[in-house]
Amino acid sequence: MPPAKKRPRAYDVFRTRTAVLAQFAHVQAAVRTLTPEQLALPGPGEWTVRELVAHMTAALERVSRGLERPEPPGAKPQLTLLEWPFSTAGRAEGIADDARTLAAARPDLGALYEETAERFAGLVAGSPGDRLVTTRAGTMRLGDFLVTRTVELVVHTDDLHRAAGLDIPYDRQALAACTRLLADALADKAPGGSVEVRVPPFAVVQCIGGPKHTRGTPPNVVETDPLTWIRLATGRTRWTEALEAAQVSASGERADLAPLLPLMG
Repeated sequence: MPPAKKRPRAYDVFRTRTAVLAQFAHVQAAVRTLTPEQLALPGPGEWTVRELVAHMTAALERVSRGLERPEPPGAKPQLTLLEWPFSTAGRAEGIADDARTLAAARPDLGALYEETAERFAGLVAGSPGDRLVTTRAGTMRLGDFLVTRTVELVVHTDDLHRAAGLDIPYDRQALAACTRLLADALADKAPGGSVEVRVPPFAVVQCIGGPKHTRGTPPNVVETDPLTWIRLATGRTRWTEALEAAQVSASGERADLAPLLPLMG
């Protein structure tokens, strides 16, 4: 009999909304300082920094567009929060094309960020967390969709930092929500209690079937920091690279997450 999956973690809609706006504001402040030379630098994959920066506005804009439309029919969402990380594979090409189009159409990035933040704040303020919205992968509850926006913003904030050398702050609540969702997604993908994954100070989950740990020090432990975990979960860093660089510690014969990573395509 397979291990039972745990109930999804609950997130406060107001705090998540505030975190999304706060992280977007940090990025917006950094974008104002970018020079034409920095905007032309290579970003992640085949993107330039300009295309990456333009794409980051989509994290909020997809929410705004969903709220502008009538609520989709159905009492239940088509996609749950823990299913979302695994739904991103296969859409990279279309997302990249959209980013290039937007970057070319909106050369004034400052104005684009101001308009995006203002529209998002106005539309989300009066919307209940259980309202259904349409996403690329199917309908989701607004509260859940907002949590996914913290992932988008935190991951790409890190991409922007590494591509352009900018020291961009991370909103604590946004970083926490991103870390927890990706940790919970791992536990959902490989349910069990034989390995404990620690990402202090935000998340501790047990995963992988086998002998269950109940007391004392677990025999199989993985521990890392939030940004390293996020890079592992999204394929920015490989498991072996993180181990060799001492960015992650893994003790115990079952403490190998390589076959389960990355979580997001």
